[in-house]
Amino acid sequence: MATRMEDVIIVGAGPTGLALAAELRRLGITPMLFDRVTEGANTSRATVVHARTLEVLEPLGISDTMVARGIPLRAGNMRAKGGTIKATIAFDELPTKYPFALALPQNLTEEILVTKLRDLGASIHRPIEVNSLTQTADCVTVTYTAAGTLVQDLCARWVVGCDGLHSTVRQAAGIAFTGGDYEESFVLADVEMDWPLSPHATANMLEMFLGDEGITLIAPLPNNIWRIIATQEDAPKNPTVNDCQRILDTRTIPGAKVQRVVWSSRFRIQHRVARKLRQGRVLIAGDAAHVHSPAGGQGMNTGIQDAVSLASALATALRTGDESELASWEEKRLKIAHSVVNTTDKMTKLALSQNPLTPLLREAILGLAGHVPAMGQAMARRMSEIDNR
Repeated sequence: MATRMEDVIIVGAGPTGLALAAELRRLGITPMLFDRVTEGANTSRATVVHARTLEVLEPLGISDTMVARGIPLRAGNMRAKGGTIKATIAFDELPTKYPFALALPQNLTEEILVTKLRDLGASIHRPIEVNSLTQTADCVTVTYTAAGTLVQDLCARWVVGCDGLHSTVRQAAGIAFTGGDYEESFVLADVEMDWPLSPHATANMLEMFLGDEGITLIAPLPNNIWRIIATQEDAPKNPTVNDCQRILDTRTIPGAKVQRVVWSSRFRIQHRVARKLRQGRVLIAGDAAHVHSPAGGQGMNTGIQDAVSLASALATALRTGDESELASWEEKRLKIAHSVVNTTDKMTKLALSQNPLTPLLREAILGLAGHVPAMGQAMARRMSEIDNR
């Protein structure tokens, strides 16, 4: 029988859960934040923080810290194999305090959020594995395993699942997660390399190469590291220097030379959106609620924005009993999730399709983006997410 009543239990201490916990604490609510692993991940994974995310994190006072630790990317070039620029998506004219895409590895984003959370007097409870949820009209009872042995019950007025693609919370709440899988896999690698398009010290551009082999993205990261993302029919589990070099040689420009792989991985992607974001007193956000192609780098950003807006709605519900803000939050964030998933799905299929007519269509679209300023500006606004204000 549960003996304690918490206001909010958050399951999952990735960027979404950390942002939610920190913003709730700033608003005077003390959440319990659970994570199933002993330590936070120390790999880069998501690497771009967009303008809207920096805007919503301003009240926490961490946006300037993030900018100082990252690399502001002023534009992104879309290139054909061999290097010819077909279109440039410029961020530097966006109507925001942050007219760029910030290259900042996810582990640094999480580190900054954890520091802020601790400064606000909260902490992360690890390792805790949530086993089941049961609801009444007034609370949710969470059964969990602490440190692998002790099973306990805890009651909360609200439980929020920020626990990723395979969310235990979403499944326990019986929320459908509809969509599908892509056949292609991706190479993800952080490397030290010579990159002839730009010395790292002055790098401020994303470079995307589109060819018959698929998409290849090159971006600078702090500490003289470069991120390589490339589609591959059957990517190796842990790409090596030779794997990365082969991608650069066959898909990008002459002269690129990989010296060392700092970290690498293979991943497969899905496109799914939860049927709803709330079931009774259980809510879901971030990857637990929506997953999609990394095209545009919006996954982590959308999750953090879910979290910050949810914190305000939860604080109101806890203080006044009025849940109308939660209903508005669910409606708005579901609409945004569907928009992001639909857009990234179209971009990914256009880039990866084997239809012989696809290269012609791709060339036509890139040509328009390169010669019609309004189209390029619209793409920059969509990627930055500033229209989600």
